[in-house]
Amino acid sequence: MVSRVRTVLGDIRPEELGVCDAHDHLFLRSVQLPGRELDDAPAARAELAAFRAAGGAAVVQWTPYGMGRRAADLPELSRTTGVRLVCATGLHQAAHYARDALDTLRGRLAEVFVSELTEGIGTTGVRAGLIKVAGGFHALDAHARWTMTAAAEAHHATGAPVAVHLEQGTGALDVLDLLCGALGVPGDRVILGHLNRFPDPVVQREAAASGCWLAFDGPSRAHHATDWRMPEALGALADAGFGDRLLLGGDTVVAGARSVDGGPGMPYLLRRVRPRLVEALGAELVDRVLMDHPGRAFAVDWV
Repeated sequence: MVSRVRTVLGDIRPEELGVCDAHDHLFLRSVQLPGRELDDAPAARAELAAFRAAGGAAVVQWTPYGMGRRAADLPELSRTTGVRLVCATGLHQAAHYARDALDTLRGRLAEVFVSELTEGIGTTGVRAGLIKVAGGFHALDAHARWTMTAAAEAHHATGAPVAVHLEQGTGALDVLDLLCGALGVPGDRVILGHLNRFPDPVVQREAAASGCWLAFDGPSRAHHATDWRMPEALGALADAGFGDRLLLGGDTVVAGARSVDGGPGMPYLLRRVRPRLVEALGAELVDRVLMDHPGRAFAVDWV
């Protein structure tokens, strides 16, 4: 069986992804972000075109179930912009959903994940290529344990990778203890997001030793002075022998963060982050992180 990355236009070989933003959002709605939704198809198309013009070729959208993925729009966006897109299933923190929406998923969450990975999202025909879940701030609450248990079940049924939002970058080792320890998900099938937001080198090395993927995603925010620390963190991981476990992403989560709306957006990853990392780490490593690693992280021997 040959590993493939599951895009919204079908499965492709890992090397076909090209330069990849390994964690971003074209569409996203949450009760926590009223009035700031990513819910504009023309703006999403313009953002992808800007990313393409900057040298980008693929985007992995981590927007999960129930948060306005607009999966039906993704194939046409991919065709018209030439950017390959990977869509997610999964479930975010409970705070992002109405209570009744979560109640309808009790007892069947893993079934929903598996269906969206293998049969498609609703009637769109778009199949998800990863499972996105989330931890809490330095801890895992009952909701996180429920969603991660379902994600592990779906992984074991399909082989799909499990991508994890780490709240403020924390809780990485607790997540790995649960997913890779208690639930038996192989380390190389787990992607930890937002490690740049809590740049603890000891935690990062311990997490990398599990074999998981370490995603450094999103430009600095007012309370996340991460950009200037990223070269040092990635360099230290590479020096420790973990340079083959790294991913980079943009994580655009609100409308005002799009480049076409005046924010850094998806092109920032290639326009600003990439040259800074090349200067510090060399082009060979950065090219592997952007072009080789995403294909390996998201490729699956689909069953």
